[in-house]
Amino acid sequence: MVNQLTDQSGVLFRFLVKRERVKLPIWIMSILVTTLSVAVAFTGLYQSVQERQAMAETMRNPAMAALVGQGYGLDNYTDGAMMAHQMLLITAVVVAIMNILLVVRLTRADEEDGQLEMLRALPMGRLAQTYAVMILVVGTNVVMAFLAAVGLSVLGIDTINISGSLLYGAVLGTTGIFFAAVTMLVAQLSDNSRGAMMLAYTVLGVSYFIRAIGDAGNTTISWFSPLGLLMGAEVYVNNYWWPVLVTLIVSGLVIVMAFFLNQIRDIGSGFLPSQSGKMHASRFLQTPLGLAMRLQRTPIIAWTIGMFVIGASYGSVLGDLDTFFEENEVIKQMLSSGEEIPMTEQFLSMLMVIMAMIATVPAVMTLVKIKAEEKQQRTEHLLARAISKPRLLASYLIIAFLTSIVMLAVSVLGLASTGLAVLEIDISFTTLLQAMIVYLPALWVMLGVTTLLIGIGPRFSAFSWFYLLYAFFVVYLGGLLEFPKWLANLSPFAHIPQLPVEEINYYSLISLTVIAGVLILIGFIGYRKRDVQG
Repeated sequence: MVNQLTDQSGVLFRFLVKRERVKLPIWIMSILVTTLSVAVAFTGLYQSVQERQAMAETMRNPAMAALVGQGYGLDNYTDGAMMAHQMLLITAVVVAIMNILLVVRLTRADEEDGQLEMLRALPMGRLAQTYAVMILVVGTNVVMAFLAAVGLSVLGIDTINISGSLLYGAVLGTTGIFFAAVTMLVAQLSDNSRGAMMLAYTVLGVSYFIRAIGDAGNTTISWFSPLGLLMGAEVYVNNYWWPVLVTLIVSGLVIVMAFFLNQIRDIGSGFLPSQSGKMHASRFLQTPLGLAMRLQRTPIIAWTIGMFVIGASYGSVLGDLDTFFEENEVIKQMLSSGEEIPMTEQFLSMLMVIMAMIATVPAVMTLVKIKAEEKQQRTEHLLARAISKPRLLASYLIIAFLTSIVMLAVSVLGLASTGLAVLEIDISFTTLLQAMIVYLPALWVMLGVTTLLIGIGPRFSAFSWFYLLYAFFVVYLGGLLEFPKWLANLSPFAHIPQLPVEEINYYSLISLTVIAGVLILIGFIGYRKRDVQG
């Protein structure tokens, strides 16, 4: 019976490997190069026990625990402990995103495009496609875990040993397998790729939020998050393997459930009920702007709630910072900018950068939706009417601009709702709002880059995500790894004044806005002239 259900899965697996032969190596090599580069950089930056222990002191406050994970091995903060503590969580989140995108693209998206129906017309098992996808995903994560483990172990760093490196790679691979399994399950629940992706990202967001709350306060709560559970492996310190084994068992159960649901449902359907639409469309819905807004209403609402929660989670731990900084002379020396600026304000400026880059994700997502509609040959139906291509692109761009404003405003509202009540420094909501809204020109540059790619090179529109990922690593790790300044200057976020620490620089803001306008203009010209792609 099993052989009949998975018949021809080997053929489909080879087809999927050929299909993803470019994207998967890029993902794996990007993760591998970043991991190895950070490991080498840590040994160069902190060459003495005193320097490493000074860094360990910064990890003891709740805000940093919420950001990078609960500290372990802080009494003897070796290079290995530092590497795993500060990089493993963020790398695991990137691995989870990679697997979510991969599984949605190869399952629900192919089914939504009608490709799976064509394959099912051939003599193949009912679960052959799903089985082949899961083999590919598991194999990808195993290869990534093995390369990471080997790469770290051959660096020759004393505290980054073979046993710890194997566990480091295993945690990354297990994270990918778990979220691939979850995505496979939610792909059976939702009847479209957009819904499946939102459900998977919701699981990832809730996992991160539960871990952040637990790590910043009651550590018992962290065990209820898959991310918190895997971080409990304490890589390079105690090297616990049981969190990996528990997560793999849970992943196996989720995969079995996904296979069962996939077997009993019809193609194109989902187990979550779809709400019936209205009999007649409103006048607003009959416009390109109204239609684009309706298509993206649910993701925008979900991201709005998520940004508020992210801001509130960071704000809830700000009350402990001022006292913590005052009691640690080492921290004051490390964070002091040489001016009479409270340490909490300096930490707030760093949080603003991180939340601004997170807010860029939904803004870019709303814009690249037009590329997905074009690929699925839905754009042609609109352009066949009295609607110009610039007007259609402008509709999505307007929504993206509004989304960028809403996301920044909501995130700072969440931060202020919990942070202002516990902060001991004199800072107003207006100051926080200004410190966040000032990042709008940087977000608009990201939208300009995306518009440019959609207009002149739609096949390369995914580069906008790599550019955002590059900006994140340059900002997040730039000071830590002492990157050259020109690398940071390639990111628009590096040119934004970090309020309230720095003075506002209108020249930089105006320059970024002009650059965004030029990129958008070129993108519109290219989109108007090029043919619609199917």
